[in-house]
Amino acid sequence: MWPGLVGKGSPGAEPCIDLDTMLDRTAKAEVDGVKFDGVDLFLFEPHVSIDSTDDQIKALADKIRSKRIVVGSVVAPVWGPTAGGSAMGSDEERKNFVTQVQKACKIAKKLRALGIRPYGIVRIDSAAGVHDWSADPKGNTKKIAKTFKEAARVAKDHGERLAAEGEICWGGMHSWKHMVDLLEEVGQPKYVGFQADMAHTLLYTLGYNEPKHRIVPENFHWEPAEFHKAMTKLTKALRPWTIDFHVAQNDATVKGSGTHDKTGRHCVVTDPRGKLNIPRDAGYWMRDEKDKVTKKYKHICWDGCMFANEIMTGQQIWNDILAAMIQVRENHGWAA
Repeated sequence: MWPGLVGKGSPGAEPCIDLDTMLDRTAKAEVDGVKFDGVDLFLFEPHVSIDSTDDQIKALADKIRSKRIVVGSVVAPVWGPTAGGSAMGSDEERKNFVTQVQKACKIAKKLRALGIRPYGIVRIDSAAGVHDWSADPKGNTKKIAKTFKEAARVAKDHGERLAAEGEICWGGMHSWKHMVDLLEEVGQPKYVGFQADMAHTLLYTLGYNEPKHRIVPENFHWEPAEFHKAMTKLTKALRPWTIDFHVAQNDATVKGSGTHDKTGRHCVVTDPRGKLNIPRDAGYWMRDEKDKVTKKYKHICWDGCMFANEIMTGQQIWNDILAAMIQVRENHGWAA
């Protein structure tokens, strides 16, 4: 449900797309008789309050069930503006971070108990900027890892797993190497893993926000052999940690300001500027080095945050996304 909320609702931005509209478009999408199985939820207003009562959670489950879909992963609102705090911040900020994870895990567990959530993880990130992290890379990574360990204990108590999304705007997670270092520092693969988003991880290969970790050559022009070599190296390092997967498209550009805190652009699946061959490139994450399907997660998700409302409120984009998801499943799903 990210595209209904991310980058929206603030002064000068488009209004949020309400949850009912997002659920309706999901349920109506259909390609050759195939429909979406479910949705991933953002546990924050105006979609789902992180402080929802039991009755509100049950009403949410009933609403989603009426659309003949289920819930997969949920996003914990761990950032300062959503009552969370930086995972490398003050004691109070780090406590707020863990509290938001606890609330998210509580809702996630209740949705499982209501029979509407058969799979999925709780999504987190460091809630810290790259520039702030760079003031003390080793020390800040250890702080983030300590916070993640505390959050992992909460997740374990609720029967949940946490997945940190690899996105170049989050301090300590902004390069593939720093991401691996952080996961190793946490050292709890049963409870803290990696969420790979095809759009964001593509930027890891280009070294945005950490040029020394660039994998492709400086004069790279999307030569197939160099792209394959880079993706092979990237996924060899991160695939063992990957427990949740986002199908996406990217044109390899970033948005942000200055040299830090940039984030990748998601493109619509049919965008001719997109650099990814979606059905093929999903295989780098969904298959191991011997080309065997990994079965490390039970569902895949489309992430297309920051799309314009005009695009998202039409039905065609949903059908286009579904068609791409079907191709990925046919190529790399459990029956492939």
